[in-house]
Parts: sequence; structure tokens; C-alpha cells
Amino acid sequence: MSVSRKRVAILGATGNVGQRLIEHLAGHPWFDITHVAASERSAGRSYREACDWRLPTPLPGAVADLEVRDMTPAADVDLAFSALDAAVADTVEPEWARAGVAVFSNARSYRMAPDVPLVISEVNAGHLDLLPAQRAARGFPGHGGIVTNANCSATFLTMALAPLHQRFGVRRVLVATLQAVSGAGYRGVSSMEILGNVVPFIGGEEEKLESETQKMLGTLDGGAIVPAPIAVSAHTHRVAVLDGHTEAISVELVEDPGLDAVKEALRSFRAAPQEMGLPSAPDHPIVVLDERDRPQPLLDLAVERSMATVVGRIRPCPVFHYKMVLLGHNTIRGAGPGSVLNAELMAARGLLGARP
Repeated sequence: MSVSRKRVAILGATGNVGQRLIEHLAGHPWFDITHVAASERSAGRSYREACDWRLPTPLPGAVADLEVRDMTPAADVDLAFSALDAAVADTVEPEWARAGVAVFSNARSYRMAPDVPLVISEVNAGHLDLLPAQRAARGFPGHGGIVTNANCSATFLTMALAPLHQRFGVRRVLVATLQAVSGAGYRGVSSMEILGNVVPFIGGEEEKLESETQKMLGTLDGGAIVPAPIAVSAHTHRVAVLDGHTEAISVELVEDPGLDAVKEALRSFRAAPQEMGLPSAPDHPIVVLDERDRPQPLLDLAVERSMATVVGRIRPCPVFHYKMVLLGHNTIRGAGPGSVLNAELMAARGLLGARP
């Protein structure tokens, strides 16, 4: 597959998600980081000086000496990955889109906007067809536009539900999450609050799980997304795990095909990223484990380069049809690198032109 190289900006480059994006894009075959942007207090310094690098992998040398810029849209980039907080993304992301830049956002700001695709590449790539209407309505020229990826927990839930909904129909879902502290960002949860404890509230998280899942599993009809008619009830908890969100779910199907058919649907699930061999695509977007005590973050988080949803303990449920446990890496597949896969899909389909 031949894809012309693209010049990439990272917005919010010094934060946790920004660092994951830089780590993931190091040596990427299609995308070159040429622009890093952060807050005014970081602007004007080298990335090495401005960033408190917190990942176990070395800071990529190609980025270390780039000058950190402010949030002003740049004329010499083709696409931008946004790792901004929602309060900043609200205004900055549309400014870049109005400059003709394709923005791939990790913020919640525009996820539920009717004209903005909320995309998991394996699940609802067809929702990218919203972009022409978005550009027309918002005055975004050229390839400018905003594509969002989902809340991390909603990503893993939707990935697991997608093959079941496609084959058998999903009617109702009950989900309880056990979410890692890295999901709150660096310094997001104090040690005195989380050690030896479970915090049964994460602001806005339950609502995101419920509404975003319905949007992503919905259908594109007449230029609008019709949410899937699936009842989702979510409980969210912060736990003393560094990385990796675990979810215990029970699922009621429209048609009960039997336990073996459910496992086979999950194991065999593939979509366009796998068929096209996209650089960030896992070979198996859903990995099913048969051990009775798996998945576990310590043992299974690195499966498929942390780009898969790992599913285990699939068994009958006495209330709904089936129950199971999900695991996904919240700062990799559930954040920046997940948006990279969306950009790869658009690039491979010729939907990302280079700017002059």
C-alpha cells in the first residue's frame, strides 16, 4: 500500500496522551511529527526541556529538539492529533480545522456533536461519511475537519459488543468498570485517596459509556447518526491499577445463538484495518482467553501491542444471556494511538490530502 508521507502536529504534546502519541508515532511509516504545541508556559522551549517524559521508552530523538509552539494553527502540517483537555479543545480544535487541517481528537468536546464522527476504525468507519456535511456546515476548507475517538472505557465496551450486535443484535448491557489511575492523568488521583481503596465515581464517565456506545453502534441515515436502540447501564470505579481498564459486563441479545457462537463471533472479528494491514492495526482486534482467571492487567495488557480488547470469562448469565470480562489499555488503544489508527484508515482510503 502506497501512502504519501504526512506532516503531523501534536496538540497538547507534553501531557500523558501527547507523550503516548509521540511514542507511538516514532518511526511511523506514513506520519512525521513536525510540529508540537502546548501551553504558553511551554512555548519557545525545546520539547526535551518542556516535557517531563514519563514513559518507560526513551524520548524519541527526532522530537526531542523540536521547538514547542503555541496553539496557533500551523501552515506546514497536514493533520493534527489533539491530546488537549476539553476546555482548551473546545476552541483550539475548530481553529485548526478552519485552517484546513484534519484534526483527530481525544477530547470529549465534540464526540456527541451530530456532525462529528465518533469512530473506532473496526466498528463504524462508515461514520466518516459525516465529514463532507461537517465541512460544509462549519466552514472547514479542504480536508479540514474533526474526527473523534471514544472515551477509553466506551472503546473497549463497543469493540466487544460490535460483533455480537452485528450477528445477533444487542438489546441490553450492564457494565461495571475498574479503571486505572492513569486514566485520570498524571497527579490525577492522590495516593492517599486510591491506595487500599476503590472510588465508585468518575465524573461524567458513566454518561459517556452509555451515550457514546449507542452512537458508535448506531447507523448513518440521511446524513445523521441514529443511535443503536441498546439500553446501557454503567457503573464506573477508580482502582489502584496503573494502566488498563477492566470491565465486567452482562449482555442480553435479541437472538441467543448459544455460548459457542458468541465466542466464535468475538474470536473471528476482523474489519478494514486488519484487511488493509494498517500500521497500527492489531492482527486480532478482539483476543479471547479461555483461562478462568483472565484477563488481568499484569498479564494481558500488552497483547497485540496493547491495541486489542481482551475478553475472558465468557459464560451464561442468569439475568441476561451472557457475562464476560473485558480489558484494554486506556492510554494506548483507548487514547492517542487509537486516533492514529483512525488517521491511518483515512490516509489509506485517500481521504487525507497533503496541504500545499
